Parts: sequence; structure tokens; C-alpha cells
Amino acid sequence: MVSHRRERGVKERRVPTGVWIVAFVFVAGLGYIGGTFNTQIFSAIGPMFGLKSYAGSLDLSSLQTTYQLLKANYDGTLDDKTLIEGANKGLVDSVGDEYTVYLNQKESEEFDNSLSGTIGGGVGIELSMRDKNLTIIRLLRDNPAEKAGIMVGDIIIAVNGEAVGDQTTEQVVSKIRGDVGTTVKLTVLRGTETKDFTVTRANINNPSVYSTIQDGVGVLTIIRFDSQTSELAKTAARDFKSKGVESVILDLRGNGGGYVTAAQDVAGLWLDNKIVVTERTNGQVVDELRTGRDPILAGLPTVVLVDASSASASEIVAGALHDYKVAKLVGENTFGKGSVQKLLNLPGGAELKVTVARWYTPNGANISKQGIAPDVTITITPDDVNAGRDPQLDAAKAALK
Repeated sequence: MVSHRRERGVKERRVPTGVWIVAFVFVAGLGYIGGTFNTQIFSAIGPMFGLKSYAGSLDLSSLQTTYQLLKANYDGTLDDKTLIEGANKGLVDSVGDEYTVYLNQKESEEFDNSLSGTIGGGVGIELSMRDKNLTIIRLLRDNPAEKAGIMVGDIIIAVNGEAVGDQTTEQVVSKIRGDVGTTVKLTVLRGTETKDFTVTRANINNPSVYSTIQDGVGVLTIIRFDSQTSELAKTAARDFKSKGVESVILDLRGNGGGYVTAAQDVAGLWLDNKIVVTERTNGQVVDELRTGRDPILAGLPTVVLVDASSASASEIVAGALHDYKVAKLVGENTFGKGSVQKLLNLPGGAELKVTVARWYTPNGANISKQGIAPDVTITITPDDVNAGRDPQLDAAKAALK
């Protein structure tokens, strides 16, 4: 803030008009340079503040030629906004990294909502790619899909009569969601049988953390790592302690990940000021994340339940607790996502989700593609789930005895 108060005893001095003109031209010139070459300037000074920028550019003349020929010859209506989104998406997709994606405004909003636990109108299912099939890995309790008869393990092959094909999980999810009270038709493959379900969308109650106490064992279920996970998990942990639980089962099955900071906090329920994960870019360490100093559950025998859909932040927690030998892993080999993504804002409400680093467990392992192997391997079938059987949970309880 600049003060306009003149100090006592200081004589006012007038600046010649010519000096003002020169100063104005100089400042205007700086403004022009800053505006014209802002990317280059930012690229040069950004690294001094830990920021990344690239001043280069692509020769997009061939894209302009394609657009002009398309516009001149196409027999139909073209929407320029859709074309621009398609060009952006194609550019990012060509990188060949399945975790580096372009999200248009609608996809960006849906992605952000999913990480905050705000789902809106939906049917109450969680999806994951398994063997290139879009598979239902979890049914949310007391929600429309469960009531309609849809089962875990069903493979979605069409939404409202439109084949899923090679659409991404995010694209299919956006078609399944919609206004509360409207319906969506899901066609699924169950074994060799094709089934159709018409489901009425509802407001989905889907907190990221559930907890129960079973025979002195606290079962902490985390279905994603969102903005509420840290506090919800801490509340559950304090409840376990106040009720005198003797051991804990951390259930991360079907948890595809979320915020790294939430994983850091959850691991901190057991670990006191320990490195949870190390991030490296081009082989160089760029960050080390440590837990806090309030390990509420430290010393309690613990088992972590994992499966093929436990990914990213889930693997960070499972890997850290396993490396420090404070927990055994029971279930199936985890997914194997050892990279870190960053969300960057783009014009028009779009976002770029881009891989910025690889992460490593405290023992220095990157689990990309290979995942983390459990200490005790137990499989669970869709028939088990739909019949109310949970052999993995039973094995976890047995491992605690």
C-alpha cells in the first residue's frame, strides 16, 4: 500500500514533465513486453519459485488447414467449441499415458465432485476397468442399483442402448449420472447372460469412510481418499480407542485412490513422523511426505484388506504400513498405479490432469504395473459378495488372532 501522507519537514519537489513522459513510455514498454512475452518470462523465473512453465510452441498450421477444409466441405453443422475440445483432448491423449487426460468443463466438474464426495443424482455403483471391461466393483448400500438387482462383477456393455465400446470410465459415469428422479437403462453382462436394468436416479449418500466394531475388532472402511477422508478417519480412530478395540482392519478394497494428502493423514493414524511416500521426477526426489505426530492407532495389531482395485493413494497407505511392519496385507495383489497426477486449470473451466511424478514406498519401491502383493492371498467372487460371504474379511480376522 502506498501512503499519500506527506511527512513534516520534507520539502515538496516537482518532477519535470519530460521525466514523467519518459517514465510513462518506459513503464508502458515493460507492460507491453510483459504482456507479449509473459509465457517466456514466467518460464524463466517460475523455477525460482518452484513453478513449471514451457515457453515453446507447436506448429498448428496443419490443424488450421484441417479445420478450414472441414468447415468448407462438411455437410452439416459444426460447433467450434466442440472442435476445440476435441483437438485439446486428442493432443493430450496422444501422450499415451492413461492417467494424463484432458477434462472439459463438465468432466472437470464431475471429477472434482467425485473427489469431494458430492455425487448428486446417480444409481449407487462404483466402476473400474478389469481386463478392459468396465466392471461394477462395489454396490453402495441402500441405493437404486442394489435395489434394482444389479450385482458386483456385472460388466456394463451399454448405457441407454448405446454401447460402451472404448469409452473411458469417466465418460460412462457421466452418462449414468443425471437428474434425480430420471431413469437410466443399464445393459450388463453377467457371466454369459445379458441383462437390462432400468434404474431411477437418486441422491447418493456416499461418505468416504465407514466404521464398525465387530467382536473387539475395529473395521475402518475407506472407499476413496477425498477432502473429507482425513477427518472422518480420525473420528473413527478416536471412537475405536474410546471403546477399547483390541485390533484394527483397514479395508481399502475397491478404493481407486484420491488425494495424496488424505493418504498421508490416514497412514499417520499408525505412524509417528515417518516418511509415507517419496515423489521423484526424472529420477530426482522432488518431495517427501511425512505423517504427523498423533498416531492414534499406533501399537494396535492391524490388517489391511486390498484387492485388484486398490490403487494409487490406497497403495501408498498399504505400502507404508507394510514397509514399517505395522500391518499385514490380506486379499489380492493391488492395481499398480505408482504415479502422481496434478490438476491444472485451463480456459473455459476445463482441466488438465497430468502425471508429474512417480511415487515410491518408504523402502524405495515403485509399484507401477506390478502392484503390491499381500502377505495372505485370498480371492473373493461375485457369488461370495452377493451371498453375503466375505472370505477376505474372515481371513483378516483370523490373521489378527
